[in-house]
Amino acid sequence: MPPPKDVVKIAIQMVGAIPQLIELQQTKPLASVLKDVCDAWSLPNAERYALQYADGRQTYITESNRRDIKNGSILRLTTSPDQEAEQLYIGIQSKNVDVKTDSLKKLASLSQDVTFAQEFISRNGLKLIYSIVEEGNDSGEILAHTLKAFTELMEHDFVSWENLSTVFIKKIVSYVNMNAVDASIQQLSLSILENMVPTSRLLFELVKKEVTLDRLLTHLQVTNGQLQLKAMALLIALLLNATDTERRDMMDYLREKNIRQFIHKARSWGCARNIIHSSEPLGDEMAHYLYVLQSVSLNLCEHRMKTSMDPYSQEQRDLLQSLRQIAFESESEAPAGNFSTERRRSLCAKEFRKLGFMNNSNPAEDLRRAPPGLLALDNMVYFSRNTPNAYSRFVLENSSREDKHECPFARSSIQLTLILCEILHVGEPCSETAQAFYPMFFGQDHFFEELFCICIQLVNKTWKEMRATQEDFDKVMQVVREQITRTLALKPTSLELFKTRVNALNYSEILKLRQTERLHQEETLAVPVLELREKLKPELLELIRQQRLLHLCEGTLFRKISSRRRQDKLWYCRLSPNHKVLHYGDVEEGVQSPPIESLLEKIPVADMKMLLVGKECPHTKEKSSGKQNKDVLELAFSIVHDVEEYCLNFIAPTRYEFCLWTDGLNVLLGKEMTSERTQTDLDVLLSMELKLRLLDLENISIPDSPPPIPKPPSNLNFCYDFSHAEQ
Repeated sequence: MPPPKDVVKIAIQMVGAIPQLIELQQTKPLASVLKDVCDAWSLPNAERYALQYADGRQTYITESNRRDIKNGSILRLTTSPDQEAEQLYIGIQSKNVDVKTDSLKKLASLSQDVTFAQEFISRNGLKLIYSIVEEGNDSGEILAHTLKAFTELMEHDFVSWENLSTVFIKKIVSYVNMNAVDASIQQLSLSILENMVPTSRLLFELVKKEVTLDRLLTHLQVTNGQLQLKAMALLIALLLNATDTERRDMMDYLREKNIRQFIHKARSWGCARNIIHSSEPLGDEMAHYLYVLQSVSLNLCEHRMKTSMDPYSQEQRDLLQSLRQIAFESESEAPAGNFSTERRRSLCAKEFRKLGFMNNSNPAEDLRRAPPGLLALDNMVYFSRNTPNAYSRFVLENSSREDKHECPFARSSIQLTLILCEILHVGEPCSETAQAFYPMFFGQDHFFEELFCICIQLVNKTWKEMRATQEDFDKVMQVVREQITRTLALKPTSLELFKTRVNALNYSEILKLRQTERLHQEETLAVPVLELREKLKPELLELIRQQRLLHLCEGTLFRKISSRRRQDKLWYCRLSPNHKVLHYGDVEEGVQSPPIESLLEKIPVADMKMLLVGKECPHTKEKSSGKQNKDVLELAFSIVHDVEEYCLNFIAPTRYEFCLWTDGLNVLLGKEMTSERTQTDLDVLLSMELKLRLLDLENISIPDSPPPIPKPPSNLNFCYDFSHAEQ
């Protein structure tokens, strides 16, 4: 018979004593439980003791978290948080260096616990931390433990970052700006400043002033990967919290200082560690920061993208006229002075029509649509000035074609700019979790403009291949969009490689791909094939279920994300090989696949009640007061478990992981797999299986219905009588 839900069977350990096996009454006050435990070991002053988990993070048990204790948990009797806080408060003031070092080391470890942190802060313990840093008498191990303890204590949000003194902040800044400082101290200092930046405008301005971009670029050149990561994290925090003008100025300065050489280019002199092309694999955190840097840079185009052309702006009109002058300079330069105003206007209108403007008498009207707005004009001007030969060839080549067959440069440029903005998500807010960036982005100073230059020539090439007319404009642009998206999906490492691949993917290749996809679709729509599909589905769905469970057994590294910032803390979760227990626990950065024995927290599959996703999850509801990030909602899921309906909350690193985990958990719960990945995998497996089954029927059309059964014969007297033959 199962125990009542208010009773938990646990073990309690103490150094030098035989463990106690007790039934913990959850309705009984914790002080009474401690009294009973201490009495069993003949310990006086029960109020000086506390219970904490023996494994994992060793969290103290309180009235607020006692319901998290599971059957079979192992607890430890230890000094109470208030006693521990008092001892460490005294220990870190010791004149004995060893005592002080040990006290600060223990403080850094215990400060992760919210109960202990509250006790230590209530004793004005942070003031001691401030004084150690501000006085600057300590260095090395003592300073590293001090900064680590400070970081952990501030994580709990009991104290505002705005309460920090200018002296303290400048001391932290000095550790970042000095060369002769231990790397671990610089990492912690960069992390503290990163936390500080989003909390107030005043702190942002102070950090931005004291830690220059040049200094952060210096840290990006070091061989220490963790120091690079923390420097990049602070740089991204500064960019995200800057105003639009500040962000633009910062990005211009970074471009001027050639930041991409530290990210993308290999260094010939070998003393710097290149980020993308490093020998070490790129971590999730750095991938996210590179994605944000790419997104912030592309979003600088947003203002021009959303600004319509002002026909009264002389600057904009000059840019527009420059397009005509560069294309038709030799034609209009000499005789222009002899023409009347009316004739000159007529000539300009004719030339703007040759350039492909819809409204050739007033081409500014074509650029009134926003998006793409002035960004389209910027792209056309960049193309005309930086590749004048290709520009002139495009325009003059189409000027000599028949009217209906000419490819309109301006109209194509406007539509292409809009397509590129949509594909590259220009103007969209940065995701908190995304890691998808294009390596080739960091290989080019003017990435968007250079990409446009390649793609506008692709438009002309595809137009000729399709033998298109003006009526086919939308079809051509649809093909061009497909060429670009298919090539970008291959993640080319440079624009040159992109150019090679996108030009190789010509119109005939696109037609072949479309035909293959269409034939595959038609094949699978025949009635006999549909019936065969239905027969194969159960077996293949079972195969997918097994794959999902196998993925859960391998486990996944998850990241803890708070409302304030992207966290460095990691935890791992995996399913036991017998599919009966979920194991999870905190892990350190760099650990890829921890052994199942090191994951000390457990949830029996039998105790799992339901799976929640998206807005239903408790950890997304907690953040509902602020602007909820759509990406986090799409990646969030929770397991409701135990009789008390506790929740284990997840934020998947990618949509792929989200699909595999939610499917696997649904399999464990005996429910259908509902993710979009299930349907994709099922379609792929069905396609492969059907092709194997139908190999013998190649080039044979499959009828929609089975052939008719012949009518029975009029009589059955057609059997040969062998007896007559023998005679």
